[in-house]
Amino acid sequence: MKLISQFKSIRLSFHSVTLLLAAYYALVLNLPLYKDLKHIFSGMSAVDTGFIISIPFAFFFAFICLFSLFSWPKITKVFFSVLLISSAVVCYATYNYGAIFDVDMIRNLVGTNPGEASSYLSIASVLWVTGLGIFPAILLVMVPLKSESVLPFVLKKGGLMILAAAGLVVIGSFWFQDYVSVGRNNSYLRKILIPTYYVHSVDKFVRQTYFSKPMPFTHIGTDATQKPGSAKKPSLVVLIVGETARSQNYQSNGYARPTNPYTRQQDVISFQDVHSCGTATAVSLPCMFSRLDRRDYDQQRAYHQDNLLDVIQRAGVDVLWRENDGAPKGVPDHVKYQNLERSPKHPMCDHQSCLDMALLDGFSENVHDLSGNKLVVLHLIGSHGPTYYRRYPEKFNFFTPDCPRADIENCTHEQLVNSYDNTIRYTDYVVSQTINQLKKLEKQYDTALVYLSDHGESLGESGLYLHGMPYSLAPDYQKKVPLMMWLSDDFKADKQIDETCLKSEAKQGHFSHDNLFDSMLGMLDISTRLYRKPMDIFAACRHS
Repeated sequence: MKLISQFKSIRLSFHSVTLLLAAYYALVLNLPLYKDLKHIFSGMSAVDTGFIISIPFAFFFAFICLFSLFSWPKITKVFFSVLLISSAVVCYATYNYGAIFDVDMIRNLVGTNPGEASSYLSIASVLWVTGLGIFPAILLVMVPLKSESVLPFVLKKGGLMILAAAGLVVIGSFWFQDYVSVGRNNSYLRKILIPTYYVHSVDKFVRQTYFSKPMPFTHIGTDATQKPGSAKKPSLVVLIVGETARSQNYQSNGYARPTNPYTRQQDVISFQDVHSCGTATAVSLPCMFSRLDRRDYDQQRAYHQDNLLDVIQRAGVDVLWRENDGAPKGVPDHVKYQNLERSPKHPMCDHQSCLDMALLDGFSENVHDLSGNKLVVLHLIGSHGPTYYRRYPEKFNFFTPDCPRADIENCTHEQLVNSYDNTIRYTDYVVSQTINQLKKLEKQYDTALVYLSDHGESLGESGLYLHGMPYSLAPDYQKKVPLMMWLSDDFKADKQIDETCLKSEAKQGHFSHDNLFDSMLGMLDISTRLYRKPMDIFAACRHS
């Protein structure tokens, strides 16, 4: 109590708080930036020592100018307390996982469900955010601030900003070319500068989401119909949307470890080179079901027009979406939808998540409740991290030792990869079991299955973990995804699909999420002006 009393007796001016905050951000909260600069400098043949020493001073002066704009009576404590805590969260994620908080990352965070969010909690993350964010924010709230009359206050603020600007000019006069060179060659550095970039991203997200001009909803594919065919049975297609599965860890795509032992016994066709639309679910999921391609994808347009499921349903195919990731991002809004309840009464569920095999509960009954040609979409939780160990049951802990914790940066690389590969192996089991379910229904339906993941994952390569990097900066680990197909004999015969040709396409072709829209229309024999034959994976292997 005496210590608190003594602390409260300290009275700081607003300008002193600005200086302290600027120093704190320049020296502590930008540790991720210094980490990357160290890596950059280590790869350079020669670096001016004076330039290196000047960097924290340049940040200090720049933050003085920036923070002075927001250090005013009545708002300073609230504004900077929120900024400190959020900055500590960003600092932790960027330093440990290499995350970049652009607009897509903010959108993905806003769409995260509570169960998914809790998976990121660990002792390390709590201590980090508490020590670097919450505790300094408490100190800021507790310390009394001196009140001043308006004119002296403004003059002092202006003088402080002028001095800081002069400091920047002095540094620039000595090392301007060094800053320009490092900045141009490593332009991503501005995206990990705290707090400027993530605040800019939040501002952009809020303006786009809540203050943009309302966009009217557009119906597309209004001419969609099912082509008359000679098939004696209706079609039943299952589309499994994977989560966070990267192609590089698929045995069927050349990976050395046995991660696909179940589907390899099912005559599954695995496509070797497939790229995602984004590096996070919030972008990839709506994009892969949108008529828009990755290069012209716009979130607002995609959300305000029909998607693939809408067009398929309009053509008369009965569609059911079963959800286990908790974040369908609006894709199944207009079709039959079932979200798995995370009840601990279920043997495969707890309050936060379910194992993906729970999606197959009542599979035959769900199919029976649909009519005509049918499409069932299963959205897996798959390999969603960082709690990979929670995505597979104990008996599927094949690769050991694994990483049974959320702070994956504190596991060895071997443990981390083992846990991730266990998730891939378990997903393979789920896909195989879905195929077995379809085989049981072959007398009633022409059956087929497509498995496609939404994005990949980084497992510590180049210091990056998880996913969500800006697409232009993201490694292939976050962009290359598995695509697998299984077609029953009757499906291939009735659709006149040459399996040998399709296997050749899978081995040699280059595909992406952009192919999903047209390929699904093609395999379900849906006629519409939206259909683009060159984008249909099956088209080159169908005999007309």
